[in-house]
Amino acid sequence: MKLAVQVLGLILMLAGVYFLGNLIPRTDFRSTMGLFVMLFGLMFLIFGLSEERTPWFFIFIAGLLLRFSLFLAIPQWSDDYARFLWDGELTRIGENPYAETPAEFLQDHPLESTQVLHQLFPLLNSKGYYSVYPPINQGIFWLSAKAANGLLANGIISLRLLLLLGEIGVFMLFLKLLKAFQLPQKLLWLYWLNPLVILEITANLHFEGLVLLLLLATVLALKNNQPSTAGSFWGLAIGVKLLPLLLLPGFVFFPDTKKNTLFWFGGLVAVLVSFFWLLLDSSWVNFSQSVMLYQGKFEFNASIYYLLRQLGFWVFGYNTIGVLSKLLSVVTLGLVVYFSWKKKPTTLLELMDLWVLIYLIYLILQPVVHPWYLIPAFGLSVLTGRNTFLVWSLAAIFSYSAYGTATVTESPLYLAIEYLLVLGGIYLDYFLPKSKLNLKS
Repeated sequence: MKLAVQVLGLILMLAGVYFLGNLIPRTDFRSTMGLFVMLFGLMFLIFGLSEERTPWFFIFIAGLLLRFSLFLAIPQWSDDYARFLWDGELTRIGENPYAETPAEFLQDHPLESTQVLHQLFPLLNSKGYYSVYPPINQGIFWLSAKAANGLLANGIISLRLLLLLGEIGVFMLFLKLLKAFQLPQKLLWLYWLNPLVILEITANLHFEGLVLLLLLATVLALKNNQPSTAGSFWGLAIGVKLLPLLLLPGFVFFPDTKKNTLFWFGGLVAVLVSFFWLLLDSSWVNFSQSVMLYQGKFEFNASIYYLLRQLGFWVFGYNTIGVLSKLLSVVTLGLVVYFSWKKKPTTLLELMDLWVLIYLIYLILQPVVHPWYLIPAFGLSVLTGRNTFLVWSLAAIFSYSAYGTATVTESPLYLAIEYLLVLGGIYLDYFLPKSKLNLKS
């Protein structure tokens, strides 16, 4: 009977994911939210009916089918994919994606511009900004542009296939780590069927799944006493997204890595290899400019930052983002170092639990919190027993209410609901008196 209910739930999830990823525009927020919440309910139903040793292959095929239902989908929740393919096309024709903004390139190189670039340009959300994506990403963009053969649909499918391979890698690493830490195999359901993970990686083509892949590979390498390999995977994670660099203090206070030369050497080599392209010319200047601009100009789905910004309006009469974003970055770094020193993880599960806390500190204090930013921390939290990011992966849907109108307009009510849910998760995880989590494996 349980199996029949699970299969029915999976069929309903398959239909829901297909409709949400292929047919429901993000401007239809009510339908989006309704389907998203339904998918979460079905995921929890399937998880609740599962035995602890649920066959992994059953879970794997179920989640794979959900992802394949999005195989031909055009990303609707995010238009970042257009910049991915733009940068890839520039690299394919022998141009430097960091050298000029898209607007500058079309103006200064009319003869070199291809049909694909002209198709992509109207779709870009960053026409006047230099590329902010590190060289490892550019390599993936280039592969997709090569496979596209002049067709945008082929480029999207190529990116999706590469990210899907990464997701399969994440699943297999979860499988190994759950066994290594003697955790219930049924926990795989929470990541593998999570609607946010499926829609943001497979549908919207974001790279946080690759970051999670490399962080899990780091943990497995440390578990297998392979410090240089672990350092290399961590360095590559930094090469995909800069954020894993914030995990450095955790390694400084972790006994297996703090004085391990092989670990630090592996990490340093991987970072140098990842960013070497930027050092060949002045690309690093434009790249750094875009990173700094991103930190000091954009706002979306923030929490503490929005409260402090409002205070700034009352006191100074204008938006203090320039100063406030820098101040919060300093506070974030200070808190990360403090909690890394205070917790001093001694086991791998404690180290991962610290990583989850570091991500939480960072995201709570950031001016921009896109839903896909949650994925690495959520994946790690599945192994550590924390619930905040699981709750947040549901609550993040409220941020998409901003796209329910012609112009992006955030709703204070929906933001309040989202962060009240997140605060509830934080209270349950870190403040509610309870027996200590079993992180000693």
